[in-house]
Amino acid sequence: MLVLTRKIGESVLIGGEIEVTLLDIKGDSIRIGVNAPRETRIQRSEIVNAVVAENTAAADTGAGADAADAIVAALARRRDAQP
Repeated sequence: MLVLTRKIGESVLIGGEIEVTLLDIKGDSIRIGVNAPRETRIQRSEIVNAVVAENTAAADTGAGADAADAIVAALARRRDAQP
């Protein structure tokens, strides 16, 4: 990991297309601005990690199999109820 010291208003260039500028410092928080091409995805890591964790938890519950079994059972009951 590269660690740099920047002052308010100073920037860092990444790959010539992405510019990260230090905008403000308040207490233990900083505000940064990111200037990048529109096709570049910029996401907060904690949000990405939360989505991955949620998707993993949903996949691990087996709810999909239970739902499929319920649909099959409902269709079978409907078929059996028809004259």
